[in-house]
Amino acid sequence: MAMETYASRNIDKIHTDVLSHSRQACYKARDAFFACLEKESDKKPTEIGSVGLQYPAECKKSRVEFEKNCRPAWVKHFDRLYCRDKTAQRLLEDKEIRRGLPQPYTFKPTSSS
Repeated sequence: MAMETYASRNIDKIHTDVLSHSRQACYKARDAFFACLEKESDKKPTEIGSVGLQYPAECKKSRVEFEKNCRPAWVKHFDRLYCRDKTAQRLLEDKEIRRGLPQPYTFKPTSSS
């Protein structure tokens, strides 16, 4: 039943937002938004995006372009990736959190002479 419903949709319709030129426009808007986030990282985030991503008001214009040029599922996906990467980077750079993790210099071979 579900397959018939899916197949009965307008199969001649081309989803232009997944074509190459549209994807390139999406990637360009995404990169502009995340570049703005990096540039304005010292400012207090006041706006809220999807999946809890917060960004400063200075990046609102690039966020609107990002949301306009990309599918909502893609925006959510890219936001998740950005948050995940930033969290991992912060965890790796924070010396206090890494304190309990084994460091490369911790395990020194012992000489058995």
